Amino acid sequence: MAIIKDRRILSLTPLVLFLVFYMAGSLVVGDFYKIPITVAFMFACIFAIAMSSEYSFSKRIEYFSRGASNSNLMLMLWIFVLAGAFAQSAKSMGCIDATVNLTLYLLPPNMLLPGLFLAACIVSLSIGTSVGTIVSLTPIAVGLAGETGYDTAFLAAIVVGGSFFGDNLSFISDTTIAATATQGCRISDKFRVNLFLAVPAAIIVLAIYIVMGIDGKPTSSAYDIEILKVLPYAAVLIVAICGMNVLGVLTVGILLTGALGIGTGALSVSGWLESLGAGISNMGELIIVTMLAGGLLEIIRKNGGIDYVMERLTSHIRSKRGAELSIAVMVSIVDVCTANNTIAILTVGNLTKKIADRYGVDNRRCASILDTFSCCIQGFLPYGAQLLIAAGLASLNPMQIIPCLYYPVVLGIFSLLAILTRFPKRYS
Repeated sequence: MAIIKDRRILSLTPLVLFLVFYMAGSLVVGDFYKIPITVAFMFACIFAIAMSSEYSFSKRIEYFSRGASNSNLMLMLWIFVLAGAFAQSAKSMGCIDATVNLTLYLLPPNMLLPGLFLAACIVSLSIGTSVGTIVSLTPIAVGLAGETGYDTAFLAAIVVGGSFFGDNLSFISDTTIAATATQGCRISDKFRVNLFLAVPAAIIVLAIYIVMGIDGKPTSSAYDIEILKVLPYAAVLIVAICGMNVLGVLTVGILLTGALGIGTGALSVSGWLESLGAGISNMGELIIVTMLAGGLLEIIRKNGGIDYVMERLTSHIRSKRGAELSIAVMVSIVDVCTANNTIAILTVGNLTKKIADRYGVDNRRCASILDTFSCCIQGFLPYGAQLLIAAGLASLNPMQIIPCLYYPVVLGIFSLLAILTRFPKRYS
């Protein structure tokens, strides 16, 4: 049995190799652009396939390919393609500049940072997806950075942080649905538990942004307001809030940029098509990274790495507090291994339900722990969809955004303290 466990430990080494090669290597050279994330994943994938000697080579490739093309991942790739096309076409027709000018005109300079964070929180709460929020607001954040002098990575991080507020709380969020379904509780009950964590964390972060932005001074006092060019973004937000699927939302945005761009003379037909092609091409690295990560993590799962982690975490539980901590650590580690918080929740859901029932953990609290900790960890994964797409839209490296993330840190601290102090008492 020890030999089997040792083998399962070894199955995690490709992920460790990636983290060391990419993060530690980039820190050593002092530049996260020196080591491309695609190269780091390529070496980790080669190592994972090579070390899986218990399977034939054709089987290894089959498992890797299955992971790189699973349905959840393919849906994400479609989002990336449409997001790239929409972002570039909106930029080409002047939509981003017009939206930035309108934002600067409406918001006082000292409210720009908290205003952007509140917008991300409200949009994500309304549409239930962090990715959709990031796709909608990151181009605006980039434009605001160029106009006001704020660091682009900092404003992108504000959007990413706010996007996790709604991802964690929204009634229509896939993580909320997965957490409540696996734990057998109502979404409204889990929502009440999460309010005690997410709202105080958001208020603290909002206060931080108010203080940081109190001396904010835009670089220009005159703004050219073109309402027609703002319509694609306004329409995207409205149909998203109304509940349209993110693929439909982006398609609406693309069609509107074409209709309005060509109609106003901002774009020719060929110019619009060229911008769509350029936007899709800009997502090429992001798509490759996502597929490589999917294949790598499937190899790790197939070799028993995730099962081993879960078994080890559950072997030392002695109390209700210990059970809650184990649930939090379990979903966090699996999220690191899968780079998808919804998949992480679904992976550990049945096991955490058994742990919760055995040690008397309230199912509503268990669902809240699963959702909250998976969202916190997801926010710091440089190979997670949220940071990858934010970095892609902002022309940054994901590692540049991570140090500027405040909300996931504060939410994580609140969530950990809630477990240690048994807060809120009514659910403990």
